[in-house]
Amino acid sequence: MSLLKKIDIAEAGKPVSSKCAAEKLIAGDPDFLTWAFDDTGNGQIRTGIWEATPGENHSIKGETFEFCHLLEGVIDVTEEGQPTRRFKKGDSFIMKPGYRGVWKTIETVRKIYVIVA
Repeated sequence: MSLLKKIDIAEAGKPVSSKCAAEKLIAGDPDFLTWAFDDTGNGQIRTGIWEATPGENHSIKGETFEFCHLLEGVIDVTEEGQPTRRFKKGDSFIMKPGYRGVWKTIETVRKIYVIVA
């Protein structure tokens, strides 16, 4: 088994479809698709590609750290007590443990993610 893995949606297989949890939904009716690439088996590190259609929801990281790199789309992210930040295709950002805010998808977004619990 190789320890080098390319993140390529063409090699990912069928995505898992989901909806925003009702208690997190603010506006819209976003659809989510997740192509999971890797999981340490104990859930501590997860990588993949995630897609969301327009909508707005609460984003709460709890004890997790997340790195995001946008492949497509436009989003507004507002951390509690901070000004709104806009991210678009090509941008990268992190959300640290304890992050709480609002994620608003303006144009369907697709991102590469790395989550560390």
